[in-house]
Amino acid sequence: MTEVGIDAVEIWTGKLKLDLPGTFAPEKGDDPEKYTKGLGLNNSSFPDVYEDIVTMGANAAKGLMDRKGLKPEDIGRIDVATESAFDHSKPVSTYIAGCLEQVYDGDFTHANKGERKFACLAGTQAIDDAYNWIRAGRNRDRPAIVITTDTALYARGDPGEATQGAGAVAMLIDEDPSIVALSTEQGYGSKDETDFLKPNQQFPSVDGKRSVQVYLSRMREALEDYESVTDDIELDDFVYAPFHTPFPGMVRKAALLAYRHVIRDTEYEDALAGEIGRQPREADFVDREAYEEAIRDYMDKLKTTEQYQTWYDTVVEPTLGLSREVGNWYTSSVHIARISALRDALTRDRSFVGDTLLVASYGSGAQAEIHAETVREGWREEIEELDIDDRLAARYDLTWEEYEDVHDVHEYDMDVEREIEEFTQPEAEFVFTGWGRMNERKYEYVE
Repeated sequence: MTEVGIDAVEIWTGKLKLDLPGTFAPEKGDDPEKYTKGLGLNNSSFPDVYEDIVTMGANAAKGLMDRKGLKPEDIGRIDVATESAFDHSKPVSTYIAGCLEQVYDGDFTHANKGERKFACLAGTQAIDDAYNWIRAGRNRDRPAIVITTDTALYARGDPGEATQGAGAVAMLIDEDPSIVALSTEQGYGSKDETDFLKPNQQFPSVDGKRSVQVYLSRMREALEDYESVTDDIELDDFVYAPFHTPFPGMVRKAALLAYRHVIRDTEYEDALAGEIGRQPREADFVDREAYEEAIRDYMDKLKTTEQYQTWYDTVVEPTLGLSREVGNWYTSSVHIARISALRDALTRDRSFVGDTLLVASYGSGAQAEIHAETVREGWREEIEELDIDDRLAARYDLTWEEYEDVHDVHEYDMDVEREIEEFTQPEAEFVFTGWGRMNERKYEYVE
């Protein structure tokens, strides 16, 4: 059976940045380490005044198509995943296709287009849709483009304000992929939750503490479900574990939970027994509360062990590199974690064709998905082509007052009384130009 997976990838970051320890922390009167060590973030990306989810997604898709030498007639499907959509009917994918048709000969009239919504999980679900479409033989030998694009803004003064971000990832899903092949096995953890939601509003309503608990619970359920359809997971099966990364501090919690789960009843637990004891077993406790307290105590000890820290530094920490510099990209978050892992392998000159990633996606509301991805022969050439370092270095560094202006410009219901000039000069990219007669958003390509 021919493998299906990610054949190529491209990233577009918002062209502005907010320095969290240098600009945000002083304004809030906070210790910079609250952000760099607590949240694990250095900077956040923001869109310039002419950027939005359409321009970022279209620019990422154009970069991918140009690099792969693709034309509209070559593409059979365009799916966009976002939780920043501005239209309740017309999908973002149609806007993006319209942008691309401005610069390519031909059109996408033959291509199936859609928009996926399930908070940050939607990007992985869109990949699943494309995978199933190809597997079903309905693609007519054409690949799909999956685009994840978001402007992740919070209300001013919200506790989540430090975790904002903006950017897009475009991925080509095809048979015989160059980067990674997707496993047929998946694990899910899903439950009706109200941890993070946007009921007819741009900015999220968030129950912060509960959101962390729900994230961890759904991840645990997805891991258990994944194990039910595969052989038991072994610690050495996976070279990297990209997690959904709203901020790196959240991943530290999820990774510890996953590690404890996987080493249970293995030689790794045995090796730690003399240092921190064995994991508590619920049957040994008279009530659930006492058991959970014992688990928390065990995990506090576990995270200090050299065995765990070595695993974390090798398998998880390398997936967080981009997130630390761009913030939360919602639907793109797990996908920039995957790219960070592959970039780490490139830096280390690892030869790991045939090795496996364990990818853990999540969306509030709430659902987690876990699946495996096998590294393919062309991964190195594809990752070498990315120019994300140059794009990050070129971002305009906002002052606090400029940040306030940018936030106002991108707040849908804000009536900005004065014109805010762009901070960067658009070049060879799509830009937002205003509204049409039906209040639709308009775009053009700037050479």
